[in-house]
Amino acid sequence: VLSTDRAELHFFASPEDIPGGHGALSHVWDKEEQSFQDVRRIQGRCANDGTNPRDFVCEKIRRCCELAERHGHKWVWIDTCCIDKTSSAELSEAINSMFRYYALANVCYGYLRDVPALDRSLEDVTITQDHCRLEYNSWCDSFERSIWFNRGWTLQELIAPRFFLFLSQSWEVLGTKAGMAELLERRTNIPPDVLRLRVSHTKFSIAQRMSWFGRWETTRLEDEAYCLLGLFDIHMPPLYGEGRHAFRRLQEELLNQSADTTLFAWEDFSLDHQTQSWLFAPAPSAFRLIIDVVYAPPRQHQDHPMYRVSRVTVAPVPSK
Repeated sequence: VLSTDRAELHFFASPEDIPGGHGALSHVWDKEEQSFQDVRRIQGRCANDGTNPRDFVCEKIRRCCELAERHGHKWVWIDTCCIDKTSSAELSEAINSMFRYYALANVCYGYLRDVPALDRSLEDVTITQDHCRLEYNSWCDSFERSIWFNRGWTLQELIAPRFFLFLSQSWEVLGTKAGMAELLERRTNIPPDVLRLRVSHTKFSIAQRMSWFGRWETTRLEDEAYCLLGLFDIHMPPLYGEGRHAFRRLQEELLNQSADTTLFAWEDFSLDHQTQSWLFAPAPSAFRLIIDVVYAPPRQHQDHPMYRVSRVTVAPVPSK
């Protein structure tokens, strides 16, 4: 993580070990992001001349550190520079623990680089009695069209944190995910009660959680699966180069660990993807219409179905 007063990298074995907790940044990567190695070089150079590294990092890192420090946080985690991506072991560990970094953060800052500041808080926008319809103005439209909502990784970054602040392109606070829950539901299909932490995302079926990914995209095909690991509490090693097989592996892990048969409820046959099996969905977008499919566990006197995946078949595991 980075120290907010100096933007210096410090190592902690896990997010639970960070003293006093930490903040986290959710953002869309720019073409030229400063990496772990870049920040280390700046840190080493400043150690020699006695200057503050925070004055020499890129604006995004500096502004995030300054804001977190003003809010009383000593540490902040930023994925672009807090992960050594040259180490496959560290990258694998980071991908599998990323949900925890956001879930355990004291605050998550969602930086929307393409959304202007808001003249009035979103809470002032007229809401009807059912709390679902909002009076949209041009600002609301620009918020919904932000490229932040297209980056697949930001889905878990929105759901996981206890407290989430949206920031404008000028780093001004726009509102919280709790206060903006209805607007966010319209854009993401995520129920407001999930965004307000009144209901855990784990209470929703596999198909429902997959459907939330419907409008999000990833640059690399493999990340369609890897960015969903935390949402389903699945751990599996990333293998960049495997393409869409990554999403099949995720479904196999879900099948091995859960009796939730809504995994098979995908239905978008318009997808033009080659697949070796029509049992598993070819991509998360195949679930985008499966918003209301719930899983009903067996009654007490019924067997609890589990499945085992082999290279050839998927078979129910006999009950003992």
